[in-house]
Amino acid sequence: MGFDPVSIITNDHPGLLLPALAALVLTVAAVWLFGGRFWALLYLATIPFLNWSFGVIHSITLVAPNATFHEGISVHPLVLVTGLVFVIRDFVQRRIGHRVLIIMVLAIAWAFFYAWPVIAIASGAAFAVSEAADWLVYTFTKYRLSTRVLLSSALASPIDTTIFLYGADLALQLNPEINASAGTMLHPMNWIIFALGKMVGAVCVSWMLRRDEDAAALRAVPAAAAAG
Repeated sequence: MGFDPVSIITNDHPGLLLPALAALVLTVAAVWLFGGRFWALLYLATIPFLNWSFGVIHSITLVAPNATFHEGISVHPLVLVTGLVFVIRDFVQRRIGHRVLIIMVLAIAWAFFYAWPVIAIASGAAFAVSEAADWLVYTFTKYRLSTRVLLSSALASPIDTTIFLYGADLALQLNPEINASAGTMLHPMNWIIFALGKMVGAVCVSWMLRRDEDAAALRAVPAAAAAG
């Protein structure tokens, strides 16, 4: 299969090329005017990309169904990237403030264009609720950045995981070609794997931020002493 930019841009609907390009240009222009630049554009692109990936990239089976784990244990290859969405959102809010909510809405809207509709609904709802929770924690707590990143992700990741797995489970049950039983996606072990996977990225970023914050604090001590 060759590289087809028209197919990628239009999600295999070449007749929508001009409207899709116009909408993309307007969306990017709006983000640029907000002052978001790199982090905001990355945030805008990541949410639709992840929604698309859950419809075309299959999960990796870690443990096959057996007597102990009736549904088995699987994990999506991009689950760590999903966790980083919350961290990226925090960086965007740090730069452009509450306008990050507008970018979140734009990203979810694009997710409905690029993703399988049922997955987009499940994932879009999950992102909307969990990102709102993430925004509340990040906005109204006064901890340093590394702590806020960790706390907001710790709250958002379980919410996102629960809503998405519920929606994905329902989608598999409604698909006549699959006709899966209830609990295929939403079961305790799968939930734990998804939630922990999403937290890995947040923990790593929080650790790196805290290391830089501690180093900056140490440098500030002799500077303050010299000024005094």
